Amino acid sequence: MNQYEKNTIDPSETFQLASKLAELLQPGDVICLEGDLGAGKTTFTKGLAQGLDIKKTVNSPTFTIIKEYKGRLPLYHMDVYRVADSYEDLGFDEYFEGEGVTVVEWAHLIEEQLPAELLTIYLYHEGLEKRKIVFVPKGKRYEQLCKEIFLNDHISD
Repeated sequence: MNQYEKNTIDPSETFQLASKLAELLQPGDVICLEGDLGAGKTTFTKGLAQGLDIKKTVNSPTFTIIKEYKGRLPLYHMDVYRVADSYEDLGFDEYFEGEGVTVVEWAHLIEEQLPAELLTIYLYHEGLEKRKIVFVPKGKRYEQLCKEIFLNDHISD
């Protein structure tokens, strides 16, 4: 399985990386975000929102589980950290197969409910503000998306 890495030096660079990714997203795309607390998952999601032309302030849906935002494409922002039973039917598949982009924080907690093809993004602390961001695509759509971002000069280290 291929993976693609990018190092960012501050939150604004993480935000911009996500914004550039959002420009290439299509209805039904699923992005899973993994990383320790404070690693930048919400900052990344805010960047996605900007790239999707969402004007509303994006924040973590920790206690509501799912927040929806309207933009060029709808953004379904999920934080499943507090989902006690990963087999609980919360209708996730309706979002995954919907007309928007779904972002799932702590996605490993509902792994058996995730679609077979998706893009997982790991955010690692590399210092106070520096991050290592690793894209791991599953499926042809997401492999092509990563190649577009990393190999066609959309970003550079």
